[in-house]
Amino acid sequence: MRVAVIPARGGSKRIPRKNIKLFAGKPMIVWSIEAALASRCFDQVIVSTDDAEIAEIAKAAGASVPFMRPEALSGDHTATIPVIAHAIEWIQTEGWSLQDVCCIYATAPFIRPEDIAEGAALVQQPGIDYAFSVTAYTFPIQRAIKLNAAGRVEMFQPDHFATRSQDLEEAWHDAGQFYWGRVDAWLSNRPIFSDKAVPVILPSYRVQDIDTMDDWQRAEWLFQINAREA
Repeated sequence: MRVAVIPARGGSKRIPRKNIKLFAGKPMIVWSIEAALASRCFDQVIVSTDDAEIAEIAKAAGASVPFMRPEALSGDHTATIPVIAHAIEWIQTEGWSLQDVCCIYATAPFIRPEDIAEGAALVQQPGIDYAFSVTAYTFPIQRAIKLNAAGRVEMFQPDHFATRSQDLEEAWHDAGQFYWGRVDAWLSNRPIFSDKAVPVILPSYRVQDIDTMDDWQRAEWLFQINAREA
């Protein structure tokens, strides 16, 4: 069987209650749950949470919450892989036979069922541990600058000051939406970013990390634009 696991702890600091804050008329997590269900990729869509209110909203949206996440896996610095591994271990104690598991972030309102389905197909390739969403940087990272201790500008790679943008290698980053993984990869804590991962490429206008209120506002603007273009 295939399972989606949506991690959603209750203790968000920078945007309080971020996982269930209303976004375009719905609690944020509902967008992820609905996309997972609409993809028809999963036998179960599970929310891993330590929070009773999140659990109730998740169940009302069609997900299951068969366990509450332990406090030891609900802190600010808890990584994603241990949370998914915990869910897998719980599922296995129930006697379910797992094939692949997809981690879907609760704050991914741009996620689409067809992208999830593409990842499901890609992770079946021989020798692949993970398939996850990526997008291209909109500016060449080789020409990025930083501010030094004196508040002045320095380049990270000064040797590329005069290099034409079209001559620089394209760079990509995690889109922060979903991660398909083989069960043994999750349980072995194998890294997601490796040569055993393949990308599901998304356009930049459907990607927005949401960590601050500025991010949230930008995401709402992008969402409205995408909705008008659909």
